[in-house]
Amino acid sequence: MAIRNFRSGDEPALYDVCLRTGANGGDASSIYRNGRLLGEVFVGPYVALEPELAFVLDDGAGPEGYILGALDTPAFDAECEERWWPRLRENYPLESVAPDVPDRWIVEWIHRPPAVVPPAVTAAYPSHLHIDVLPRWQGGGWGVKLMNTLLDALTERGSTGVHLGVSTGNPRAIAFYRKFGFEELDSRHGALFLGYRLNDGERNR
Repeated sequence: MAIRNFRSGDEPALYDVCLRTGANGGDASSIYRNGRLLGEVFVGPYVALEPELAFVLDDGAGPEGYILGALDTPAFDAECEERWWPRLRENYPLESVAPDVPDRWIVEWIHRPPAVVPPAVTAAYPSHLHIDVLPRWQGGGWGVKLMNTLLDALTERGSTGVHLGVSTGNPRAIAFYRKFGFEELDSRHGALFLGYRLNDGERNR
């Protein structure tokens, strides 16, 4: 098992990891009709636009987890609007998914990305991240190693802080972030926003 940089061609496996952890850390394969949708929103733009901040947990047979980052959240959102969402809006027309289908909220996100992160959060913690690890590799320290790999890369690029959003229905993830040292910043729409300053000394390694 090793952590490596993202490589072109990893996308299908990373999309699969995203789906298999997409139900508050559990497998969402049985929930969504289109198994690519979660990955299109929560993996695709990161590996396409900031691949240097994408790191993969690989057991030698392929990706088993990942951590993805954006250095400057407002700039990343603007680039997504210019370079990522237009193609997806063509591929996934809003009218192609019925309102009562679980896939609907993801397609709505593609067409109208919500401004869910409070501006005060991005002002103090400009970077953000997504991390997912398949259940069999959770609890063995790999999440901490992935976090430190990305946080080192963000620090080298001058970031002063990183934030993330986590569902309030995912207590295990919240406990992991708090143990690592993330602090609660805000809470809204069923999500808890946590932040970590990158210039506050030694991290949990």
